[in-house]
Amino acid sequence: MSQSLAGLRVLEMGRIVSAPWCGQTLGDLGADVIKIERPGCGDDMRSYGPSYAVDANGQQTAESGHYICSNRNKRSVTVDISKPEGQDIIRRLATESDVLVENYKVGDLARYGLDYETLRSLNPDLIYCSITGFGQSGPYSKRPGYDAAFQGMSGMMAVTGEPDGGPQRVGVFIIDEMTGLYATVAILAALRHRDAGGGGQYIDLALLDVGIAAMAPRTIEWTLEGKIPERLGTKSPGSAPAQVFQCADGYLNIQAGAEEHYRKLCDALGLEELKEDPRFAVRKNRVIHQDLLVSILQEEIKQRPAKELSDDLVARGVVVAPIYRADEVVNDAQVIHRELFFDVPHPTVGKVPLVASPMRMSKTPVDKFVAPPTVGQHTQQVLGDMLGYTETDIARLRTSGAI
Repeated sequence: MSQSLAGLRVLEMGRIVSAPWCGQTLGDLGADVIKIERPGCGDDMRSYGPSYAVDANGQQTAESGHYICSNRNKRSVTVDISKPEGQDIIRRLATESDVLVENYKVGDLARYGLDYETLRSLNPDLIYCSITGFGQSGPYSKRPGYDAAFQGMSGMMAVTGEPDGGPQRVGVFIIDEMTGLYATVAILAALRHRDAGGGGQYIDLALLDVGIAAMAPRTIEWTLEGKIPERLGTKSPGSAPAQVFQCADGYLNIQAGAEEHYRKLCDALGLEELKEDPRFAVRKNRVIHQDLLVSILQEEIKQRPAKELSDDLVARGVVVAPIYRADEVVNDAQVIHRELFFDVPHPTVGKVPLVASPMRMSKTPVDKFVAPPTVGQHTQQVLGDMLGYTETDIARLRTSGAI
């Protein structure tokens, strides 16, 4: 069966996470994604530790785990865009592409004649998506920025962590990844508009904007009521009991804020009297009095072994989950059943581990996975087959450093 985006060509001029995450998602859906990298070192994320792929001899390689996570289903072409010959290669590739996605700083690509206005004159149907920290306009537009900066500026860090502790960052590049997904959605919408006769268009995506959008459910506490959102640890701002509890031998994440689940939790803990207590009988009151409620529940929960209590709550239909380490995640029965972790062949390492796409589609399945490419692995193939460069042309470009 074919994939949804088979026949679509994407030119990815992406580094680090956000643009590569978008390119990988489009590649998962079947697009032909050509990743442009600097000759020699390639994408900055190739050297981002601490984890690196290990070869058949158990030796650590130069293939970074972070790079592996966001660059499958792509072809790598090395181009030095500071050289006129390199700029010409990009322009020729852009005329043969449906989409260009990039995350250079504002104005960088315009210096090389690779901006939207220039490429649109060559390919009016091109969808050109620019991802930056602060967007294409405004007082901060020229500033660089990384995920953690936007976790701070969006308000995310301010509401993450324990109430009596300092601000904390989320443990993954969450805003980068969300920006990559927003970019994917915007590109697909622009393609539909183009295919209806509307032509190409420009997409301006900013990590700050995405972070602000993601924080809307907490920021509205201020915009609606003038209340500064607080750090709550694992508690929910609008539901209780809904947090991590300490058991006799570990922790459980119990989400029993709904009336039915709360009453079943009380039954499981032998605290039936709490069901009718007016302070806790309805969710709104439980949130108001949640510190008292949690202290009562915690006294009972800490006497129970985690697995025993979890099994009981699962049987009763209460939402409960363990707090897994990475090694426990990969060995969970449901994760194994869904085949979320698997290995694919790699041209230099032997094989690398991947995580399956969460998109499950019945008619156009997301089931073709090719290992992230080595630096410039497909340069000769793409330049020769797609652009018609001869072996002599390619040799000359290599000698000049353009590729």
